[in-house]
Amino acid sequence: MSRDLDFDLDRLEAAIGGPLALAPVASGQSNPTWFVTRGDERMVLRKKPAGQTLSAAHAIEREYQIMEALHGSDVPVPRMILLEEDPEVIGTPFYLMEMVAGQVHDQCAMPDLAPVSRGSFYAAAAQVMAALHRIDWAACGLGGYGRVGDYYERQVRRWTRQWEDAGVGADPMIDELQRWFAANIPAASPTTIVHGDFRVGNLIHDADNDKIAAVLDWELSTLGDPLADLSHWMLFYDLAPDQLGGLAGLDLRQLGIPEPTAFLDVYRAAGGCTQPLRPFHLAFAHYRMAVIFAGIAARARSGQAVSEDAAAVGSLAPICAAHAHRILSSDRAVPAL
Repeated sequence: MSRDLDFDLDRLEAAIGGPLALAPVASGQSNPTWFVTRGDERMVLRKKPAGQTLSAAHAIEREYQIMEALHGSDVPVPRMILLEEDPEVIGTPFYLMEMVAGQVHDQCAMPDLAPVSRGSFYAAAAQVMAALHRIDWAACGLGGYGRVGDYYERQVRRWTRQWEDAGVGADPMIDELQRWFAANIPAASPTTIVHGDFRVGNLIHDADNDKIAAVLDWELSTLGDPLADLSHWMLFYDLAPDQLGGLAGLDLRQLGIPEPTAFLDVYRAAGGCTQPLRPFHLAFAHYRMAVIFAGIAARARSGQAVSEDAAAVGSLAPICAAHAHRILSSDRAVPAL
């Protein structure tokens, strides 16, 4: 195991039946995640981390709720098995879901695939994102999953609070970004389900059938503006391969990976949002990640980090903040997509 259990395995076996064999899932910076084997059954356990966490973080109950609601829709998700909200059982709330077969790519360039397979993956990702944004969230029982309207106003307030809660201290660039975002909220798009972290590393790839087998990691999901998911996907075009496996500096044509505008074309052709993606949206995506990375760095300093490379990931906070500042500084020169 790459890290020790932060809960009592005997108590888990008493709660769900055993014996159990556990192995840690290597990726992820937020909720501890484990592969669980019980006889012939293969499952995944996700739990809140032990210790004090930021108030809005680690919402595994919401993950369970939305994946249960989406199961059987055009958005592929694992089947939910059990949600345990009582922290007394193993120390924190947790849930179990089925393990979905397939590959998770930690590099957006997916170096082990052929160019044609990369192109198929990106097209499938665009189509799944569009399918998510087409879902009738009220009809599938998610009418109370989030507030309707004023999405970016609420996001500006939320991530300002998250920055303050992380205890990072004063940062002139972050202060400038927060003021600019608050004063330049764009017109809203129609409300949809927003995944919140829709990226290559949160998609299980069924390479044999050139499709997305499941969308994972829904803890940041809510009702909101679909352009938030699009702009989050786009930020990886700005990050280098050694920065969360980004694409900056790579020959996309040679790799078979679509340019941002081509990805948008597939997404919109599949029925996704047709509102323009503006510099505000792209810059805010980077700013939000800067705040998230600052929180990861804070957890690393306090010893609560889930991943062994949390400190390195946390160091990306100023890089993302600088990207946000660059996008807004060139606002007049950057057209809407």
